Amino acid sequence: MSELTRIPAPDGVFPAAQYSHVVTAAGRLVAVSGQLALDERGGIVGEGDPAAQARQVFENLGRCLRAAGAGFDDVVKLTFFVTDMAHLPAIRAARAAHLPDDRLPAISAVQVAALVRPEFLMEIEAWAVVAG
Repeated sequence: MSELTRIPAPDGVFPAAQYSHVVTAAGRLVAVSGQLALDERGGIVGEGDPAAQARQVFENLGRCLRAAGAGFDDVVKLTFFVTDMAHLPAIRAARAAHLPDDRLPAISAVQVAALVRPEFLMEIEAWAVVAG
């Protein structure tokens, strides 16, 4: 695990409730491509169900991180691509199962017109840093 410093509220910046404004890290960078709600056979999980899709996406993120020798504690940045901002509570609930509030990374949420297939409600990518 790399040494991470999380700064949820830099001086003069309104405090963040659901993310850290700044995360600094030293070590080896791990980039995880946007993950979708697909099971290991390529089947969609939770069609029409944001909570089920979010849980699957975070499971996939965890598998990808482990394959790189990283874990959720090493994540410095998450980007949520959602077809509807109403899905954010489901994503936050799934995230909370893997990242406690005292170790939140920097996070961006972007609403998009569509993802690669219309069944997908979200895609989430991660950046992590592990000891060199």
